[in-house]
Amino acid sequence: MNNSIKYAILIAAAGACLLMAISSCNKDITPDINYDAFEYGSIDEDAGTWKTVLLASPGQVAVPAPADPASPEYLAELAALKAASASPNADQMDKINKWSTNGFIRWNQVARELTAKYFIFSKPNEDGYYSLPSAAHPDQYPLFPLSTPPYAVRAYAYLSAGSFDALVAAWHYKFQYDRMAPSAYDASIATHLPVQPVPSYPSEDAVIAGFSRTLLTAMFPNEAAYLAQLATEHENTRLWAGMNVSSDLAAGDSLGRKIAGIFLARAKSDGMGATLGNPAVWDSITAAQTATGKPIWESLENPARPMLAPNFGYVKPWTVTTAEVQTTYRLPAPPAVGTAEFQDALDEVLHFSKDATRDEQHIALRWDDGTSTYTPPGHWNWIAEPFVHDARLSPLRAARVYAYLNMAMEDAGIAVWDNKYFYFFPRPTNINPDIKTIVPIPNFPSYPSGHSGFSAAGAAVLGHFFPADAAYFKAEAQEAALSRLYGCIHYRFDCDEGFTLGEQIAQKAVGLAVQDGGE
Repeated sequence: MNNSIKYAILIAAAGACLLMAISSCNKDITPDINYDAFEYGSIDEDAGTWKTVLLASPGQVAVPAPADPASPEYLAELAALKAASASPNADQMDKINKWSTNGFIRWNQVARELTAKYFIFSKPNEDGYYSLPSAAHPDQYPLFPLSTPPYAVRAYAYLSAGSFDALVAAWHYKFQYDRMAPSAYDASIATHLPVQPVPSYPSEDAVIAGFSRTLLTAMFPNEAAYLAQLATEHENTRLWAGMNVSSDLAAGDSLGRKIAGIFLARAKSDGMGATLGNPAVWDSITAAQTATGKPIWESLENPARPMLAPNFGYVKPWTVTTAEVQTTYRLPAPPAVGTAEFQDALDEVLHFSKDATRDEQHIALRWDDGTSTYTPPGHWNWIAEPFVHDARLSPLRAARVYAYLNMAMEDAGIAVWDNKYFYFFPRPTNINPDIKTIVPIPNFPSYPSGHSGFSAAGAAVLGHFFPADAAYFKAEAQEAALSRLYGCIHYRFDCDEGFTLGEQIAQKAVGLAVQDGGE
């Protein structure tokens, strides 16, 4: 797929969205793409020495040595694989093709689908209050999790960073033990996918399946059975396709699950559990902000919905520190309400409310990314897909791109939310009720724009990995930022400052990528 086709897909998806009713336009970006299988563009024999995100070393989790290729044990596995791959039925071939190219990309799609499924706000109770999802009772209404952008970007970051570490560990053992693909030992084994030029033990696909199933089950506990089914299906396709023997898969699955446990231990202590807050937190924030005497943000829902994720700014970041979030990345104050500079910005929003062009409305809707979507960070995960595929990146290389992409976007989101609740700045509709928005009004303060921060960070990281397309990514991010102005839910200064913040945070992630050994 060349660049012009990539762009055409994106533009066509946005154009199709315009043809739908506004009520459904934000529900889909476009269906996920199935890609042709390919041989990895690089072998990366030294990847087992790359610097990992969280593991102390690539060999932190032990993987036992495999059976010798000449042993009776391995010969029996070869015979079993030969029978399994001899003549896959139609359903098995469909599943082989589904998981064929890059299992990491497929699991990223699964994460985005689950994000959209759980990105639903609860209705008010009869008493006028809103119930919050409970991790202790995830199957009770409202279902856990509420996968808003803060929750979603964190899930994407854990899935990607953890997959990267797990695959670096897999490459460490692959080249340590150097057991090649089964068909290298028995040429009569039928293969239905390209045989990759890397050792097969442990299986990279099983590593991804074991890690992803474990990680996503913790993030989306109601989906445990579904995720287990997908992992089993993914691993079985390696047998049906003649790619891996059972011990390749068992070792990979075990490695993936153990590394998922390491990342989940971080997740339990990263502060996300307190993100939504509680009535005492909400009342304390509101009281402190009211005491300033300045105009402040208020929920315009009826009844008023509690502020969203007021403590996300305190969640542990990946590439910066919490202290840096609260100092280095604390933005200058926005223009004070009532000043000429503020009034000019407010008047601009009113202009788009009344006179936005069809193109401007199109942009606002294309980047809405509201309820029941992948969220703004998920949109950037989707944008990355064809570039990762066309570069013929192995799962290891793909996970590396997505790891830095999503760590940067989560850290940008943390910094954005820190600023939002520090300034508690009113949205345009809080100041001028005559402003009618094109997209729904998010239930949290205005300054700075989260879309702008996520998008600028995502574009900067992707531009590093795909420099020939850096201008395209930046233009997309600039459009995403402006979409919030065109949608009449942000001032221009919200978008500009959010964009600058996202780009600054991304440079920390890019700096780590340059030094990890994979450049």
